[in-house]
Amino acid sequence: MKKRIVLRWVKVSIIIYCAIGIALYYLQERFLFHPEKLSSAYVYHFNGPFEEVNIPFNKTDTINMIKFFPGNSVRRGVVVYFHGNKENIERYAKFANNFTKHGYEVWMEDYPGFGKSVGERTEKKLYEQAVQIQKMAASKYGKDSIILYGKSLGTGIAAYVASATVCKRLILETPYYSIPALFSCYAPIYPVTAMSNYKIPTNEFLEDVKYPVTIFHGTDDGVVPYRCATRLKTVLKPTDEFITIEKGTHHDLNDFPLFQHKLDSLLELR
Repeated sequence: MKKRIVLRWVKVSIIIYCAIGIALYYLQERFLFHPEKLSSAYVYHFNGPFEEVNIPFNKTDTINMIKFFPGNSVRRGVVVYFHGNKENIERYAKFANNFTKHGYEVWMEDYPGFGKSVGERTEKKLYEQAVQIQKMAASKYGKDSIILYGKSLGTGIAAYVASATVCKRLILETPYYSIPALFSCYAPIYPVTAMSNYKIPTNEFLEDVKYPVTIFHGTDDGVVPYRCATRLKTVLKPTDEFITIEKGTHHDLNDFPLFQHKLDSLLELR
């Protein structure tokens, strides 16, 4: 009798394990991306000067990008900003002032399916489109005037661009080691590497970045747990920085004086 009960519970456990695993596999796109689409006729309203640009990527894909400009005519360079996985540029536009006040333009793209950007979204295309924007920036500014900035989902994309191009600096806010590693933080009992359609191995990209890297992460991050992000320390150069924001979460690092002071100092470096 006990043996039958044990076998029954084993079967139930296997069914539950498989059901959850299947759900995780087929729903992973929804876990990773939370876009909000906008009509092509939608009119943006942002504080300060800006320009909207549509970049044809191929016959079916067009990337929508906003260029935010400093209030004065002096340009120190450009920050190519890769945002997080929610909504669209409107959610992240408020952070442009962190850079424009120092004389930098901010170029912020929407990924395919976000905002006004259209086309198929794949990991390969995220990389290719990001590199294309960096090349556009390089055609206007020298490599020593380009800063790559990644926030949340965008950290892996920024790290890829940094590994493939020459710029001034890479700054990452709340990064992850890789997408499978992030999934593993939540579901360690599943073969997440095999299950993940997106890999985005930030750790591997950082190994190939030859210029300075600065990382910001909060100890109370509930999206990318701090313990998971600190694994990136193992691939940083001795001169790179991993800055811990005590009590910082995934969404509020911008509110901390340490974050603001350090970011200001980085942007003032010649």
